[in-house]
Amino acid sequence: MKLLPLTMLSEGEEGIIVEVNGGEAITRKLLDIGFVPGARVKVLKRSSSSTLSTLLVDIKEGRVMLGCGAAMRIIVRINDGE
Repeated sequence: MKLLPLTMLSEGEEGIIVEVNGGEAITRKLLDIGFVPGARVKVLKRSSSSTLSTLLVDIKEGRVMLGCGAAMRIIVRINDGE
């Protein structure tokens, strides 16, 4: 098992949320939209432009677009084959 920020997952890769870090406001917002410990999250698409990088993720039977700043605050556990 390996712990890493959500931003490190590739398209199609999934993990289990372990914790959400950050200030009170961003942490509360992420928790409110379903990024809670124990939830499974899957990266559907990664996009980047000269000004913004985003991830489209599947969480709790819904899809959410996150900026990489917010996604860096979400720590996931992945099975790295060990």
